[in-house]
Amino acid sequence: MIREHFRYKTTITTILAESEIHIGAAKEAMISARQEIERTILDYPLFGSSLEPLFPDELRTESTVINRMLNASISAGTGPMSAVAGTIAWSGVEAMIDAGAKYAVIDNGGDIAFVSDRPLKIGLYSGNSAISKKMAFVLPPTDKIYGVCTSSASVGPSISFGTADSTTVFSSDVSLADAWATYTCNILTPNKNESLIEKIETSGVDGLFGVIDDIIIKWGLIPKITSADVDERLITSG
Repeated sequence: MIREHFRYKTTITTILAESEIHIGAAKEAMISARQEIERTILDYPLFGSSLEPLFPDELRTESTVINRMLNASISAGTGPMSAVAGTIAWSGVEAMIDAGAKYAVIDNGGDIAFVSDRPLKIGLYSGNSAISKKMAFVLPPTDKIYGVCTSSASVGPSISFGTADSTTVFSSDVSLADAWATYTCNILTPNKNESLIEKIETSGVDGLFGVIDDIIIKWGLIPKITSADVDERLITSG
């Protein structure tokens, strides 16, 4: 297996693959997606700054990348950039598959898109929580792209208005998982999450795993969880 750290401007990723050809395809696609987003922001600055949803008709775009971000943000009630990392990772894995990959993983700062011909273990880093770096999700093999996206109010540079150490959302729509990870991190509390659960039940995502201090909040379909000693050196960061 090849593990490569790849950075393009503020997009900081780890790529896992079996071939340098697949690594190259991922890089090219992620750069292209990033440039597409940058062009959209130049033409429509609110795309890069809005904390509320915008609508496709406002942008008149046929771009798959941009529409994925717009649709995910409309679902979650967040700005389009809440889905940027997952969307770029998704584009990269699609290109890897087109290049023949059956094992392709891109971790874009905690927002992960993958296909895998073997079980995949994804460690959880949740700041100063007692369970941080002590557990992992075990995802079954899949030939369909799947997303595991994590947001944190205490770790990383992303804007968050919440207090959760981490919220992880699972979905076959990677952009949706990213936007909903952002939203749930903004409003998750140690208790009284009824309104959040009511909203996420109709979102189309599969499951939510949230951590606040030593409290765990779960909803929906959560992959198998196992104990793990997560190597902090493998965490994708700048």
